[in-house]
Amino acid sequence: MSYLIEGKTGTWEIVVGLEVHAQVISNSKLFSGASATYGGEANTHVSLVDAGFPGMLPVINRECVAQAVRTGLGLKARINLQSRFDRKNYFYADLPTGYQISQFTHPIVGEGTVEIELSDGTVRHIGITRLHLEQDAGKSMHDQDPTRSFIDLNRAGVALMEIVSEPDIRSPEEAGAYLRKLRMILRYLGTCDGNMEEGSMRADVNVSVRKKDEPFRTRCEIKNVNSIRYVMHAIEVEATRQVEIWESGGTVDQETRLFDPSRNETRSLRSKEDAHDYRYFPDPDLLPLVIEEEWVRDLEKGLPELPDDKRDRFEKEYKIPHYDAGVLVAEQAIADYYEAVARGRDGRLAANWVTGDLFAALNKTGRNIGDSPISAAALGGMLDLVADGTINGKIAKEVFEDMLETGDSAADIVERKGLKQVTDTGAIDSVVADIMAKHADKVEEYRSGKDRLFGFFVGQVMKAMAGKANPALVNEALKKVL
Repeated sequence: MSYLIEGKTGTWEIVVGLEVHAQVISNSKLFSGASATYGGEANTHVSLVDAGFPGMLPVINRECVAQAVRTGLGLKARINLQSRFDRKNYFYADLPTGYQISQFTHPIVGEGTVEIELSDGTVRHIGITRLHLEQDAGKSMHDQDPTRSFIDLNRAGVALMEIVSEPDIRSPEEAGAYLRKLRMILRYLGTCDGNMEEGSMRADVNVSVRKKDEPFRTRCEIKNVNSIRYVMHAIEVEATRQVEIWESGGTVDQETRLFDPSRNETRSLRSKEDAHDYRYFPDPDLLPLVIEEEWVRDLEKGLPELPDDKRDRFEKEYKIPHYDAGVLVAEQAIADYYEAVARGRDGRLAANWVTGDLFAALNKTGRNIGDSPISAAALGGMLDLVADGTINGKIAKEVFEDMLETGDSAADIVERKGLKQVTDTGAIDSVVADIMAKHADKVEEYRSGKDRLFGFFVGQVMKAMAGKANPALVNEALKKVL
């Protein structure tokens, strides 16, 4: 679904490609044994390799390679059994060696695809150009001292996967859907935590505009955008800027820009470098990376069920709507919780409770599914009481609120509060007769054709029985009398 900009000279189409830097989940860094854990006191997770000391040699981390292969498999991409590491040469204070070890002409993962679904139900496939492994740089800190900048090398050498999309994205909404889906896949695979606030996933956004059926025009790259909302906003702002330039008779320069959300603008950082500016050449300290097909197959066998497959299975197995299934698989922890509740029970009812009452309670208290005050087993136990007629839906709401506050089981709450549903037809018939006598005028109105009064009688009976009567038996008794 293209996002079209109406300009003075007609309609413009946005063209977007994303380069996502995803930090690999591993205990140690890509080429050293230093800890890859986020945080810690500055410069405490640093080896001599990371600090660029002379004579230090990189040693490849097998687990980082495995994580890249798992990600490639999750993206339905081609795994290259032979790849190569290159040196990307540039100078910056947080890059002690003066080069970054990366992959350029021979990446570990080739073409793949990501399926996205938009708000109107449209499904699109965004192509993946490549995924390559590279080292992260350190972090410059400019706010520690009024006259000096400081460098923290804790992040230097941490393994990154750069996932490059084809220029297939045509709107801010598609960019947001792509990033959410990519993050979901990475989290399911356990290869990146996708935490954009901590910088473990960030995006470079390539934006250009063109008239319908034109070739691509000059693009600009917006660097290091660290939230999905900002990516979407930056695309809109930058595309509008480019349309204004083209329509005023100017030309867009290929450059790297920075998005400033507070000013609602993008600003020029530097002219965009081409590959030759980095003087890539094969890293002389690292042999070509050769992996075995059997090892790749073993990794594939160990992959978890991925979001799209899980969504399709939930729809078929638990008979729930497509939208609900999509909500439930958005996070693996939510999917696991739901399945524990739904297994062997009414899947639709379980989905309604999880996405409705439970989500509302978690949002209200600022919790996530991992620290839910009601376990999946406890919620399932409550649904069992509904299914066997011990309580009805209205009483279940009261029981649920008590479970939130006390942590007691549904069975204990029903016993403690005396909430067991009344299924004694004699008791129900007696209350119905009493209601009929008290509201004889309403009975005559009903019998004269005012069918809508049936709900009034149901309400009166339920009120008289404190909501504990079995609704089906109440309806049956009323119909018999009326």
